[in-house]
Parts: sequence; structure tokens; C-alpha cells
Amino acid sequence: MKFLLLFLPLLVPVIMIDLFAQSYIISSIPLPKSYIQDLDPYQCNKECLTQYLNEEQIFSYLSHINNKNTNDAQKEQQMIYISLFNLGGVIEEQDLKIALLLPSKVIGRYALSTTNSVFSYLLAKNSAFKVQSYQIESESLKDLKDSMQQIKDDGFNYVIAPLTKEGAKNLVALDPKINVYIPTINKKIIASHSSYIYFGGIDYEVQLDALMEFSKTPLVIFYDDSSFGKELNVEAQKSYLKLDTDQEFYSYAITKKMSNLKKQLQGNKKLEKSSCLLNTPIVKSSMILSQLTLYDTNSSNILSTQINYDPLLFSMTQYQDRKSMLITNSITQHNSVLIDTNTLLNNDIVYDWINYSTTIGVDFFYHLMSGNEREYTHNLLEHQVIYPTSLVQPTFSKFEKLY
Repeated sequence: MKFLLLFLPLLVPVIMIDLFAQSYIISSIPLPKSYIQDLDPYQCNKECLTQYLNEEQIFSYLSHINNKNTNDAQKEQQMIYISLFNLGGVIEEQDLKIALLLPSKVIGRYALSTTNSVFSYLLAKNSAFKVQSYQIESESLKDLKDSMQQIKDDGFNYVIAPLTKEGAKNLVALDPKINVYIPTINKKIIASHSSYIYFGGIDYEVQLDALMEFSKTPLVIFYDDSSFGKELNVEAQKSYLKLDTDQEFYSYAITKKMSNLKKQLQGNKKLEKSSCLLNTPIVKSSMILSQLTLYDTNSSNILSTQINYDPLLFSMTQYQDRKSMLITNSITQHNSVLIDTNTLLNNDIVYDWINYSTTIGVDFFYHLMSGNEREYTHNLLEHQVIYPTSLVQPTFSKFEKLY
């Protein structure tokens, strides 16, 4: 104890002097800069920027501002915020550059969700990147040609383009000389092809063929009366007739306004011991499932493609309505980091197949640009992503994989 007291007065001044000396030395390490990414697929003009400022949405303002859409007052305000928040300017030397071609009026909410899928993937990679969206009014040849030329002029060689069937056909006809990935369309439905275009759409023919192995006769098809629903109806009939040309089938179109199927279901002997195929969106499918039970149709089983692989099924139906249901699913690989990153942006790649397909596309382009291994191992055969098909059954609270 005496030993400690003897040396303590000598140690304390030394320690204190050293601490005070360090507090006055300015570190040579620069403060980290922050960068704000624009996650909005829609363009913002001067009026839009003014509105963001007036509403004090500072980071939305900073994410949209650039030299092309600003006036002098807005540029001055930008410099103030850059200094205040220690923001970096444009990220230099970006090797990872991806353009988004977005016909927002045509694809609706997928303009935002596919954008978020691309951002989530690149953010998870923790590398400098640039993503720029290009809005097009329509999928006409002219709009596509003008936008693709602008994308080339801006120095992009990789494009994610969530297009409809019409847009995909027009883009193939243009034969762009840069790499384009279309997450929404399967190559099968396009008559001609381009060596620069890749497709990520699910093969519904494969899914329907897998379902038909569990079908009984007759097959009763409920389909949405949209163009896509009608195409699925035709494909379902073709798949069913592959089994036996003597098989019976019946089709019922479900319009947007239909909410009661009493006329189609009550006392309908055609439904007795049948297989019911639902080629309808989740809300219409839930209505059909509940009314199949209500009108005691006594069908053998319920079949569905990817369209009803949706967790909403559990909240919108009762277990007794879905207990004999079988669903095909092609979302078979899960990356927990990418799932979590997407969740931060309120984006779904677990059940939403277009977002999942978009993620596969940006993963493939990232592989081409960086040389790193792909996260998703789906093969690309002749520029088409090949998805395995599994069969799942909705139980009390989850989709249980059967094979």
C-alpha cells in the first residue's frame, strides 16, 4: 500500500499532461463523407425541388438535385446543405453503372419495387455504384429508341427494363447494342431474339405441366379476364390436353366486378370431384376459394401457379378453404443479407417473383462488371433464366414444400 502511495503522485501528472496534450492535436484523418442515393423512380423538376424545400424534406431535395434541373437559388441551398451535413458530391470512378428503363404508367408499382430491388442488391455489395432511371411514356418503338440512345450517350452498358410483352417485342426489334435484362418476360413468348437481351420471366408452361400431374377430370379453370389471364387459360388447356385428348375441361372468366359466383358454382355437377385451377390474382382467388366451400362444390383439389404464392393467402382465406390447394413456386434461392436489405426499403424478394427476378438480373450484371461470383446460381440458357419448379401447400400458417 505504501508503495502505491509513493508513486501515485508521480504517475498522475504524467498521465494528465499526456491526455491534455492529445486533446489539442487535430487528427490528419478526414471526416467521413455521406452520400445520398436517389431511390425515387420518378423525375423531379425545379417545381418539385421547390416543393421539397418548402416542406423541409431536405434529403429528398438533395437526392434529386443535379445541375440539369436547378436554378441559382437551389444550387446555393444545395451548397449550404453539403457543408452542413458533410456530404460528398457525385461518386467518382464508378465501375458499377446500371440504368433502369421504366415505363411507369404501364407497369405501375413495379417501377418503384424493381428500382428498390436494384438498389438493395448494390447497397448490400458495399461498393461505389451509379444507378440512373429513365422514364418513358410508353413502350412504343420511338420512346424505346430515344431512351436507349440517351442511355448509351450517358455511358451505361447495362440496363434493367421491366417491360410488358409489347415492350419486350419492340426492344428486341430495336436490337440494342448494350446488355438489357427484362425481369418480367419469358423468352418463349417473344418470336425473335437479340444477343444483347436477357430474360428473367417465369415459365408458366413448366409450372402448369407440373400441376397437371395432380389434376383430376374434369379440370375447371378460373381465369382473370385480362390479357395475361386469357393467355394463362390457353396455356392451361394445352398442358391439360397433353395428358389425354379425352380429358374434359371447363373455363370460367372472372371479371373485376364479379363478387358472387353462385350462378357458376351452386349445384354445378361439373365441379363434382374436379380439379379447380386458379389463374386469378390473390384477391379473386380468395373469393373463389371461400365460395367453393360455401356452395359445397366437393372438388378434389385446388391448383395454382406462382400467381398465388403470396402470404396474403393466409389472412384472406380460412384453412378449410385452402387445405387441398397445391401451388407451384419458382422462388427457390434465398439470400438472408439481400432479403434484409430489401426489407429496409420495404421491398419483397421472398414472395414477389418480379422483384426476385430483378435481383437475379442485377446479380448477373454485377458478376459481368466485377468478375465476382454470382449470389444466385440459376442457369441462363440462351439468355433465359432457368428456374426450378417446386410444389408447395399452404398449411395453417406457412407454405410447406412438398417437393
